Amino acid sequence: MPRTRLSGRTRVLAVTVAAAALGATCYGAGVAGAHDSVPRSDKQIPNLTDVVSEIKAYYGDTVDASGEHFPSATGNYAKQVAGIEAKATAYLEREVRHEGHGHGGHAAKPAIVLDVDDTSVNTYNYELEVGFNYTPATNSAYIANKNMQAVFGMQTLTNWAADHGITVFWITGRPEAQRADTVRNLAAVGYEPAADTDHLYLKNAANPPAYLPCGATCTTIEYKSGTRKHIESLGYNIVANFGDQYSDLTGGYADKTFKLPNPMYFLP
Repeated sequence: MPRTRLSGRTRVLAVTVAAAALGATCYGAGVAGAHDSVPRSDKQIPNLTDVVSEIKAYYGDTVDASGEHFPSATGNYAKQVAGIEAKATAYLEREVRHEGHGHGGHAAKPAIVLDVDDTSVNTYNYELEVGFNYTPATNSAYIANKNMQAVFGMQTLTNWAADHGITVFWITGRPEAQRADTVRNLAAVGYEPAADTDHLYLKNAANPPAYLPCGATCTTIEYKSGTRKHIESLGYNIVANFGDQYSDLTGGYADKTFKLPNPMYFLP
């Protein structure tokens, strides 16, 4: 977040419809992808109500006493996330054992990078609350007043990495104005590594950092890969990069990438 590249956030229903109707299979780990073609018939477009129902079924929609919606810990989303995390944990365990992190000729300090929304914390309740119609105003109000749940198991994986000498960084498209709320939320749901100024990177449109040549006009890929490049210039080797969008993971400066599922929206 924020989703500003395609006239605001790319709406989940429109993107899912295009992908499902025309066979655009950018779903690998459960993400919807945009497609350039235009449906020639209404029969190529799935019913919007059905799409939302399928998303809710995938997450195992659970409603608490206050009426808020959360994914089920036993649903298919949680199971898919657990499978990805098991592979990531096994990989990080090998990295920890391998030559004191000197694996692959890297003498740099090992690090991992995580996106925030739908990688570290889950936006599912917010998405349903606004009918998948993201706006900066509703998103800021939600983040300021509520804590999003941790993505199942990600705080455990992240804390394990930190406990084993791997430095944790977050790179998010959230604006700099949401720094305090982001730090609060991460701590509240069990992320123990400090998401301080040195370890949490947010978009700063007013004063973009000098290490990003694209400045305030960076695409998601330019911003995230450029920030990873900066982290590595500080003496770190990013052994793993976690994100729910392919744009979180593209552009290099990470030994391995792990794609978390997110069928709710697409960010180029």
